[in-house]
Amino acid sequence: MSMDLPAPQGAWDYFDKHRRILWALLMRELSTRYGRDNIGYLWVIVEHMCFAGGVAILWLVIRPPYEHGVKVLPFVITGYLPLILMRQTMTFAVTGVKVNSDLLYHRMITPLHIMLTRCAIEIIGISMAFVVIGSALMLVGVIPPFQNFLDLGYVYTGWFVLAWMSTGMALILASLGEIFEFVERLVQVTTYILVPISGAYYMAAWVPAWARPYMLALPFVHCFEIIRHGFFGEFITTYFNMGYAIAWAAIFTFIGLALALFVRNRVEVQ
Repeated sequence: MSMDLPAPQGAWDYFDKHRRILWALLMRELSTRYGRDNIGYLWVIVEHMCFAGGVAILWLVIRPPYEHGVKVLPFVITGYLPLILMRQTMTFAVTGVKVNSDLLYHRMITPLHIMLTRCAIEIIGISMAFVVIGSALMLVGVIPPFQNFLDLGYVYTGWFVLAWMSTGMALILASLGEIFEFVERLVQVTTYILVPISGAYYMAAWVPAWARPYMLALPFVHCFEIIRHGFFGEFITTYFNMGYAIAWAAIFTFIGLALALFVRNRVEVQ
């Protein structure tokens, strides 16, 4: 007597299944948030460009053209958009499971899928806004073009590590938010604290030497320094340790994934 056994699922099939789930959730989230009218999904980019433009104009009005020998406009753009990347990723991920709890009735969908979808939307939108604004400023001569691919590589590397780190922190906070109700309010406070300590509006070289080690103990500060090293190169002094930033991004991700697995079991029991 023979039995028909299911074919073993290969690694590609496993990842393709999750890819399709994430893509479907991504399209659903975009449609729900931005709709299909007017410019539709493009709002995910335009929204962040408008915010960045408003902040840049304000700084141009109230600040001198140069700060510590650096042009104010590119300095603000290279600080504000990475800061928004961190804040938006954490803020929107923390309530993702709660507002989409009905999706968990589908056994294939897990809280991790929902968290990653919300992170992906913010990262994609802000990243594209960063590319568009940076390219436009280069075309009009506000930012000098990159001298070599190495400088561009620093920008991409710093941005990628910051996005990775932000995703890890978002997974931690979103998972804790499903366990403790006060975390949702704590995230709002945390993201505001990031404004003065993140390095978005100042650089490590501007900090007194005695305080610099304490500043550089914060892993995300290194990402801001890496991005600005790529943009301004030899015109500024930067302090960063890429390995330190990557190590913390990996630690945050590991903790976040472990907590997301715990939350999945908890949600299923409820």
